[in-house]
Amino acid sequence: MTESDWAADKVALDRPNVARMWDYFLGGYHNFAIDRQAAERAIELYPDMPLVAKVTRAFLRRTVRFLLDQGIDQFLDIGSGMPTAGNVHEITQRINPSARVAYVDIDPVVIAHSQAILRDVRHAIAVQADVRRPHEVLARPEIRGFLDLTRPVGVLAIAILHFVPDNAEARSVIQNLSQSVSVGSLVVLTHATADAVDTAIAEAGEQNYRRANAPFHFRTHAEVASLMEGLDLVAPGLVYLPQWRPDVDDDLLDQPQRSANYGGVGLKR
Repeated sequence: MTESDWAADKVALDRPNVARMWDYFLGGYHNFAIDRQAAERAIELYPDMPLVAKVTRAFLRRTVRFLLDQGIDQFLDIGSGMPTAGNVHEITQRINPSARVAYVDIDPVVIAHSQAILRDVRHAIAVQADVRRPHEVLARPEIRGFLDLTRPVGVLAIAILHFVPDNAEARSVIQNLSQSVSVGSLVVLTHATADAVDTAIAEAGEQNYRRANAPFHFRTHAEVASLMEGLDLVAPGLVYLPQWRPDVDDDLLDQPQRSANYGGVGLKR
């Protein structure tokens, strides 16, 4: 796929883009020099960043498989970012080819690229919307015509809420989404933390992201747990990503704190 297939006509290159930085951490190629520069600065501060991206992707794979095992056959991926290899629709279609996946992101370049690669993919769509306004997301006709909100949904909030610095606003995203989906729905969350990171490095990391298109905010375990209030956490609860039902070959099993991210799955009853 050439750049003209996925890049919007007018791509803002005056500041790094967090979705394209994440793509770079994952080893993708849908990023620009300004994104790579900021990503390399993040790696200088925390050399494990590419490994963090890999561990996050492994967590996504395990949790999506878990949701499929619970009978979930429709997914809402908010703040989905660049749909690089191993994304949700690729996981679901290997297990349940009829499972539906709706990707939502605010970035027009992300959506342009997503729509390009999903052009010939059944049961997957990409919609541009602001996840900070969850009621508007769920009211979009593309979403309501694609997902049956009277049945359980898997809501995925992977590496997105640390880009919502205001605590009340971040809580409202998950709470409003969970209130709007049916009983039996499952919410998957990952969130960056500096609980095991040197304070100076954490502060420099947040400062680096202030130059990007979205600010970045670490939260403590207690603060991340508060985002999922009202949901029943599935065992083993809110833990470092490698600790959530790991596969035997997963990375960082012996040093899970290096993932610098908590993850969990909550059930709506």
